Amino acid sequence: MPDIEVDEFLDASGLNCPMPLLKTKQKLNQMLPGELLKVIATDGGSQRDFKAFTDQSDHELIEMFTEGGDYIYVIRRG
Repeated sequence: MPDIEVDEFLDASGLNCPMPLLKTKQKLNQMLPGELLKVIATDGGSQRDFKAFTDQSDHELIEMFTEGGDYIYVIRRG
């Protein structure tokens, strides 16, 4: 993945569903529209949750990939 410059970072490693998504929502609410948030999660269910969340909101899922045992998401605040 090319390096994307993000504005905020959230480490949700070790948290189980639904906590990674809830923490992400809280962080996004503190950000300005257009800013980028990078999230690291270890819960496999987060893939489904993050995709559904961004599909149903004004936020945009820029990147979603795995690295080792981590699930990485880059989300643009809507």
